[in-house]
Amino acid sequence: MINGKINGLKPSDIKALERIYRRRVPADSLISDELARYLTEQSAQIGRQIGLIINRAGEVLHVIVGDNREILIPDLSSYALGRSGLRGLRCIHTHLKQEPLSRDDLTDLELLRLDCMVAIGVGEHGLPGRIEYAHLLPTRDKAQIERVELDDFYQLELNFSTFIQALDAEMERLAGETVDLKDGRERALLICVGHSSRREMENSLAELKELARTANLQVVDQIMQRPRKMHPRYLVGEGKLREIVINALQQRVTLLVFDRDLTPNQVRAISEVTEVKVIDRTQLILDIFARRAQSRDGKVQVELAQLKYLLPRLSGKGTAMSRLMGGIGGRGPGETKLETDRRRTRDRIHRLEKELEALGRGRRQRRQKRVRAGIPIISIVGYTNAGKSTLLNALTQSEVLTEDLLFATLDTATRRLRFPLDREVIITDTVGFIRDLPPSLVGAFRATLEELEDADLLLHLVDLSNPRFEEQIAAVDKILASLDLGQRQLLLVFNKVDQIDKDEVIALCRRFEAIAVSALDRKSFKPLLAEMQRCCWPAEELPLA
Repeated sequence: MINGKINGLKPSDIKALERIYRRRVPADSLISDELARYLTEQSAQIGRQIGLIINRAGEVLHVIVGDNREILIPDLSSYALGRSGLRGLRCIHTHLKQEPLSRDDLTDLELLRLDCMVAIGVGEHGLPGRIEYAHLLPTRDKAQIERVELDDFYQLELNFSTFIQALDAEMERLAGETVDLKDGRERALLICVGHSSRREMENSLAELKELARTANLQVVDQIMQRPRKMHPRYLVGEGKLREIVINALQQRVTLLVFDRDLTPNQVRAISEVTEVKVIDRTQLILDIFARRAQSRDGKVQVELAQLKYLLPRLSGKGTAMSRLMGGIGGRGPGETKLETDRRRTRDRIHRLEKELEALGRGRRQRRQKRVRAGIPIISIVGYTNAGKSTLLNALTQSEVLTEDLLFATLDTATRRLRFPLDREVIITDTVGFIRDLPPSLVGAFRATLEELEDADLLLHLVDLSNPRFEEQIAAVDKILASLDLGQRQLLLVFNKVDQIDKDEVIALCRRFEAIAVSALDRKSFKPLLAEMQRCCWPAEELPLA
């Protein structure tokens, strides 16, 4: 099949081009003299550039018809990159005015990781004239290109088979030194684009890196960009995006992670520039949730959030959309659901919402029993990885899962805590919050967060050792306000104070009217327990155990 602009071609021209598919290039030749002459003659006859995509076996895979200035290379994502990072394909095309390789030619060489990019000039009487070829050089640094120019095509003396084997071996050797090929994790490039202050963007990028670590990604590099104006399609402009993609390919990156929500059109546009998978912050968080959900409640809520996120992105098709929908590891709904049409997705969303409502009725009945029992309810809330589960374990001597990862806890855990005089409270641990929590997640987890509505006291746990703890306090307050919990009785608790200077802890506790604890040291709990008792039974004086 011929690719490109065949409109306006005579049937005889099309048949002539189709004959190229029957020709093979000898293994030791970049292109045979006979095929080069046939190519330039046909190009001169139709007045357009003609290109060929040839594999290392010498087979012509694509014949491309362009205009008088350029050709457009078809999607080559079905041809995988080799261990060396090269695709095993070369592009050979004609230049009607014998001009050198263009910037677009060299960009395609880098973006598509071709073995070689070749331009053959169309000389007098349609004969091959000037020739120039370019290839990537083995290097650990920024991609470099070597260009070779010859005034006469017939001066070309290149044993292509020997050349490409040596280049391939050297690039594979270099890749083995810089990339652990046994590491099965996705290699991610983190991209932060915005107009915020540099400090805010650095903090945002640091949090994205923590999310990537939680998702078991290998972060290869980070890029922070502050364009004067956001590009509506590419965020950073097409030229800058191509530069980012080339840098990513040079470092064997398999995933681009943007630290902001991308519109469906932006994802499609960026995916058209590269075959590297493209996800945004929301999809990364959804992937983490899909990995960590254990209970039926959690799994239903996560799948519902994923499908609601993906629904507007199901309008496209093709490789770009497939890459988008693959996620990091294809968890959650899975690729088969993500490639269904909108109707089936909406039906699935409807069924999940009904199931979630049924699960919610069971939760409400259990909550009503607790309320009728008259036992005070305390809910621990806070930013993700603030130490909520660790504090619950220490207070109640339980064994809720704890890890030094974001969103280690997704499912609500409920335990009892006994005080002197046979008094007890129910303590619940909730999913951690994060700034700009995706709306789809807030909606899906609203049923779980309804637990907070029955709480007599909210313990807002804060990781005081985090340099961004003030921003985290503000983010949690904002989410609580959105859940109409801003007026609920709340106790601010600073955790991990063992990692901070004592005088500084005292000053911060006084400034924020907070209580200091270390969830790893039960001896530090006395002021917290006293305040919890005062809040739950304000009219009584109860001794501490």
